[in-house]
Amino acid sequence: MALLVILLPPPLRADAALAAEPVPLTWLLSPDGLALTRQGECAPALCPKADSVVVVLPASSVAWHHPNAPRAPANRLRAALGGVLEEQLLADDEQVHLALAPRVQPGAPVWVAAVHKPWLMAQLAALAAAGLVADRLVPALAPVLLPEGASVETSTGTATAHFFSTAAADGAVDADWLALSDAEGALCLPLAGALARTLQARWSARGASFSATPAAAAAAERWLGAPVAVRSAAELALAAVRSPWNLLQFDLAPQHRSSLALGKLGRQLLSPAWAPARWGLAALVVLQLLGLNVMAWQQQHALTEKRSAMEALLRSSHPQVRAVLDAPLQMQRETAALRVAAGVPGDEDFEPLLAAAAAAWPDGQPPPAQLRFETGRLSLPAVGLPPAQTEQLRARLQPAGWALDNSEDRLVIHRIDLSPNR
Repeated sequence: MALLVILLPPPLRADAALAAEPVPLTWLLSPDGLALTRQGECAPALCPKADSVVVVLPASSVAWHHPNAPRAPANRLRAALGGVLEEQLLADDEQVHLALAPRVQPGAPVWVAAVHKPWLMAQLAALAAAGLVADRLVPALAPVLLPEGASVETSTGTATAHFFSTAAADGAVDADWLALSDAEGALCLPLAGALARTLQARWSARGASFSATPAAAAAAERWLGAPVAVRSAAELALAAVRSPWNLLQFDLAPQHRSSLALGKLGRQLLSPAWAPARWGLAALVVLQLLGLNVMAWQQQHALTEKRSAMEALLRSSHPQVRAVLDAPLQMQRETAALRVAAGVPGDEDFEPLLAAAAAAWPDGQPPPAQLRFETGRLSLPAVGLPPAQTEQLRARLQPAGWALDNSEDRLVIHRIDLSPNR
């Protein structure tokens, strides 16, 4: 899975979100977050496409706080966190984006990242306008997260100190900085200040590992008086990507992750690599539509032939019928008329019903005292006929195509309806 890592430039001032001059973005392309395939600088719209986008915040743009995690429900956690940090934040609460460490226990100390929100939202909006939707937002510098059960006293060797330089508008080195990180926090200090020199002895005593970017390596060795390991910005960015941090929380968290996933899938399907699959799918849909139309035409043709055959049979059997509206029904009516004219009883006449009742009548039972006939139905009194003999009468009638119903203490004999609508 291709991974695009975007390194945001540090804000030059508090209102950097309003800066008019666009700054080229440094980007890295990695197949797995470990190896580096390509890197470069360009405008957001020219960045290469990838399966996942991770944005790295510069170390100088994130402030860190360590309060106790408030005990609040998820929908009120951000407001409670702002109240806890109200006196520590240097800006109004709505101007600051807050994010919690990966592992949070209510009531226990937790690391909180604070970022200038207007600047951050402007950066993410510019990326989204170029089609780069951030899946994760990670800090380039963060406090060391200790394993469960570990303490600060036992965390010797986890401290890191990294020297880096910031660039001026003309491309020259503007200032050299020292980024410090351990289990007690993370901060960036200018080398020109006294605080960095004061903390240097403490970090050396704790066994901190010192590194520097290639541009800042010479100045770092002069300031430290010892060699430092050279680590590029790409190495540090990939290390940040492998960390468990994700600052896309609260109002910056994706509200519709399924929509984002569908959008990403849609962009992937529209890529040139998927062109053969798209053409194949389109051809399959066209073939399916053609097949359905051919099948529908064949069914319609067969139905028309059957209707024509029934109409031809009706006209040949009953030439007196001039207009054919419903061939099966007209055939039934004309046949019934011929049967009545010939004096032959039909299934709905009294004689066949009476004969069926007499043939199936239970042994030992006297004939019924009262009969009631309606067209196609013969009604007999059910009084005096035990349930067992009623079932016997029904079982004898059924093989001959007759049905027996119980209705208001009467037994009704009629033909079994074999029409497909029942």
